[in-house]
Amino acid sequence: TWHLKKIPQIVRERTFSLDSPKFEAKTKLELNSVCGIECQRKLPVPSLSDLKNLLSYETVFENGTRTLTEVNVLGAVLDPAANTTTRRPLRKKRQIYGTDSRFSIYDKKFMTNFPFNTAVKISTGCSGILVSPKHVLTAAHCLHNGKDYVKGSKRLRVGLMKTKSRGNGRKRKGAKRKTSDGLPSFQWTRVKSTHIPKGWFKGVAGDIALDYDYAVLELKRPHKRKYMELGISPTIKMMPGSMIHFSGFDNDRSGQLVYRFCSISDESNDLFYQYCDAEPGSTGSGIYLRLKEPNKKKWKRKIIAVYSGHQWVDINGEQQDYNVAVRITPLKYAQICFWIHGNDGNCTQG
Repeated sequence: TWHLKKIPQIVRERTFSLDSPKFEAKTKLELNSVCGIECQRKLPVPSLSDLKNLLSYETVFENGTRTLTEVNVLGAVLDPAANTTTRRPLRKKRQIYGTDSRFSIYDKKFMTNFPFNTAVKISTGCSGILVSPKHVLTAAHCLHNGKDYVKGSKRLRVGLMKTKSRGNGRKRKGAKRKTSDGLPSFQWTRVKSTHIPKGWFKGVAGDIALDYDYAVLELKRPHKRKYMELGISPTIKMMPGSMIHFSGFDNDRSGQLVYRFCSISDESNDLFYQYCDAEPGSTGSGIYLRLKEPNKKKWKRKIIAVYSGHQWVDINGEQQDYNVAVRITPLKYAQICFWIHGNDGNCTQG
């Protein structure tokens, strides 16, 4: 079952105006030189002042202006064993591990209904997931490389799935009718503002720490689709079969929504390490699982992580790869919820 947890409070303290970004960074769908499993084990537990700095955030608006909001963190419980992980055997250097276990979703009935309808395409080449009538959760590196915002994020758009019609409606005389196999097309919506935690900018001098590789986009116009609720990421032991699920728009399957599920191999306090088959383009997808509601028989899907992509790191002196996801911890839940609602009143229970 989903266990309720008391959530820390993220409280806005001060907001400053910053210079407008240059928007000159190149989009990278695959990151190098990241802090991996061994690096994570050596990271110190953040202090309260560290957390206040890491969870402060930048907001970029559609007119190019930018602000920095400093926050205070109330009621946080610091975990002294934050980054312990279990050692696992090395894997081969692949993004598709053995038999490709991804599923392309073609059926309109599935594609435009929950949970698949919550997957969205980001105009910079990534994926994301709907988390409210006007908010999308995605990966921070789809918008910012740690030093500057990527070129395509100045006029950022989000594509919501719709299926192409099979020749319905009028056509001009003599025009050839285009047929469709039910592949999704997109209804594109402009992004009003973007929130990225300051923790994402922290590691730009050396290895990039993935712990804060998440961002929330506020859409200019609300949608009327069913969205996915946030959940606190449970430990591997608390998941049914350790199984996670996510859907995105992998580059090697153009125009298709691609779904996959797999078990998690390893975890730290902030990251999941797994071998779900995925290709660039699915980065930023919302990872979810199904658990029962307390005292109810119904199953409930909730987002518990953001897919950060395929990574290469040094482990035991060898180049090793894995697919990594950023866990939604109680602190991150509080922050994302605060971004969505503008206050912490709706974010007290996760």
